Amino acid sequence: MKKKIIILGSTGSIGSITINLINQNKKKFSIKLLSTNKNIKKVFKQANKFNVKNVVINDKKSFEKAKIIFKNSKINFHNNFSIIDKLFKKHEIFYSMVSIVGIDGLSPSLKLIKYSKNIGIINKEALICGWNLINKELEKNKTNFFPIDSEHFSIFSLINQIPNSKIDKFFITASGGPFLNYSKKKLLNVSISEALKHPNWNMGKKITVDSSTMMNKVFEVIEAKKIFNTTYKKINILIHEKSYVHSLVSFNNGITKLLIHEPDMKIPIFNSIYNNMNESLKTKEINFDILNKLNFQKISEDQFPLIKLIKLLPKNDTLFETVLVTINDFFVSEFLKKKISYKSLINLIFKYSHNNIFYHYKKKVPKNVNDIEKTRINVVTKLKNWSIK
Repeated sequence: MKKKIIILGSTGSIGSITINLINQNKKKFSIKLLSTNKNIKKVFKQANKFNVKNVVINDKKSFEKAKIIFKNSKINFHNNFSIIDKLFKKHEIFYSMVSIVGIDGLSPSLKLIKYSKNIGIINKEALICGWNLINKELEKNKTNFFPIDSEHFSIFSLINQIPNSKIDKFFITASGGPFLNYSKKKLLNVSISEALKHPNWNMGKKITVDSSTMMNKVFEVIEAKKIFNTTYKKINILIHEKSYVHSLVSFNNGITKLLIHEPDMKIPIFNSIYNNMNESLKTKEINFDILNKLNFQKISEDQFPLIKLIKLLPKNDTLFETVLVTINDFFVSEFLKKKISYKSLINLIFKYSHNNIFYHYKKKVPKNVNDIEKTRINVVTKLKNWSIK
């Protein structure tokens, strides 16, 4: 019997890689649900190729358009994820991938856990803002969870269920992005096109900008703290330009392990899907030239000031993480719309993250998705009012 698969965000880069990996073993897998926001042509092509009967199109206008354009197809189009409850039974799905961009990925992640034996989530916002909700559902339904971000999947692989009491430190690596060797003066006038030129990874615009400011690493530290149930003091960031080493874990028995692979997301995705299965992935030979010149460096808070935001974070899961994500999302969007400069992007994120009006969120624990959504709306409303003034 074929193993059933769900891919949410199937038309994005992560979803497309997942589709390609499934395609290598079409006889073993059957895709039961795909989703996209607006890319109806690509998702229709995917659904046709893999004989997928149900597709969620999140954007209302795109959904209505798809119903007209593809009215003669045998595909059932849906406009929200509530259909999941009607289509599947508990643990019916072998593997679900959630690669929806933004906080919109949280609600379907929570919904899918019940129906999935294994779930991979790469959505940073969902993990950062709603980890306590996700973890509760994972434990309740005994669903296996795989963090897909290369740094977190590497840590996951290195510790291999070793208890926290035996771990001394975690290290996640950062390439330094496109501006690692830029002077402060040169950073004053960087363009959008420069910010979108990541040296190693091919990613979406928003996450590429986050990588250039190092906000991406702030988020990854938060993810690591939550996923691995540790403290911020135990997590360190190292600059490693080649993105070949993805993480290191130092244990209290004197052993330190590191994990290497090419900067290619198909590797963590493949290993999450084919976990404990007798399958192999063709990759490049070990690059000893890079290994002989790792050149790790401590990250400079002077060069990347947003790293200092880690010091603002509360010890426990709170709504302040949602505040931080929302502030960053808002100003990155403004930057990509050419409404603010790169210098202003960094300064505004830093400024409003320190605003006292948001501090009370540090004492509030997210009880449900609605709490998180209300917080996001409140923060955006305040930011819009301030930016108008």
